Amino acid sequence: FEVEPFSVEHKYQNMVDWDKCVDHVAGEDGECALSSCSAKEPVTVNAEPLLLDTKAKTQEVIWSYDVVFKPSPVRWSTRWDAYLNSSENAEVHWFSILNSFMVVIFLSGLVGLIMVHTLRKDFQRYERGEEGQEETGWKLVHGDVFRTPPRAAWLAVFIGTGVQLCVSAVILLVFACLGFLSPSNRGALMQATLFLFVFMGMFGGYTAARFFRMFKGTAWRANALWTAMLFPGTCFSVFFVVNLLIWGQKSSGAVPFTTLLAMLLMWLCISVPLVLAGAFFGYRMQPIEPPVRVNQIPRQVPNESALMGSGLRNILVGGILPFGAVFVEVFYVLSSIWLHQIYYLFGILFLVLVILLLTCSEVSIVMCYFQLCGEDYHWWWRSFFVPGSSALYLFVYAAHYFATRVHVAKASVLSAAVFFGYMSILSYAFFVVTGFVGFVSTFFFVKTIYGSIKAE
Repeated sequence: FEVEPFSVEHKYQNMVDWDKCVDHVAGEDGECALSSCSAKEPVTVNAEPLLLDTKAKTQEVIWSYDVVFKPSPVRWSTRWDAYLNSSENAEVHWFSILNSFMVVIFLSGLVGLIMVHTLRKDFQRYERGEEGQEETGWKLVHGDVFRTPPRAAWLAVFIGTGVQLCVSAVILLVFACLGFLSPSNRGALMQATLFLFVFMGMFGGYTAARFFRMFKGTAWRANALWTAMLFPGTCFSVFFVVNLLIWGQKSSGAVPFTTLLAMLLMWLCISVPLVLAGAFFGYRMQPIEPPVRVNQIPRQVPNESALMGSGLRNILVGGILPFGAVFVEVFYVLSSIWLHQIYYLFGILFLVLVILLLTCSEVSIVMCYFQLCGEDYHWWWRSFFVPGSSALYLFVYAAHYFATRVHVAKASVLSAAVFFGYMSILSYAFFVVTGFVGFVSTFFFVKTIYGSIKAE
């Protein structure tokens, strides 16, 4: 669209009650008629401008607007290309993608070095039958690496939720890149996100049940209910509390009760049954079999590898690279959410998402390999927390963004509650998605390397 402003000294013949003319077309039913603006004679650049009287205490100023619809040869799916091509910040986005891509190449080289240089030598030694040599490093824990982790049911719940969120995000961005979702219509984006998450519940329930059975769990219905309830319930609770605070201030930004009820019904009547259906089919599939046998007696983990401080440090360090790969794009997304700017670079956002998933996978694999080389086989939860810790950096960055970029009329508890409430939901989702990607990548990595050795 194009806006062309004019200064017009509007004129009318009779007295007009302007309170009754609100939301009325000029001249409709013979009322609110302006002699200087009508359907037959629209305002042009030749209209007499309005001159302000600086000496008068009051002066009547009539505001009006005309809407003219003109056919355009631009296709609907490419209507935002003009803004993309004229964007002054496009170079910043591409530089960020190039920088993140270099990080991915470095991590890919490191993973390739581990797979080709280090592991291939071990595999060749096993193939030659050199069994007299003493096993060292990651090979020593082959009898414990697939031991069921503590709180395995909760891990299965997070894995199922991660599948649900990850598939929803990918499909949403694909539709946005194809032009089916308008960047200016924020409501359409939010509705598509909710619908996709609800209908992807079957994938979440199926995946959670598959891993739950591998962990030798029996109460699959309870596990499926936790998968359907934990993440949506937490997000809905935070959203409801924040909305109550907005209601208390009598703000027009509060979500109506009917909308909340519709969201609740979608969750309980559609998402939960789909998760249960997915879990029903997933639990009846053949369980995932580990490539090596699990020893009956757990192996003792060396003290230097079992230190909680070392594990926590590795987790925090591992989250830096995934967040570093996306933090530039995070700035523009936050500006779109909180500064009412239009975000239309969905193609770039999709590339950043791919880079984020690759970075999470490779960071988790590298950290897991070094952990196994230290004869520490407690890799299940750590492979989830290492990339998932990037959500902590996201929340800290959001706090910095609130302090430096978000300017409110007056510092209030409500403004901070709305901002940090919604950002906690976003960070929680970011934690689950990145953790899921890191865990699944590490799981297939561990299954591959231990499936290639001869272990008695």
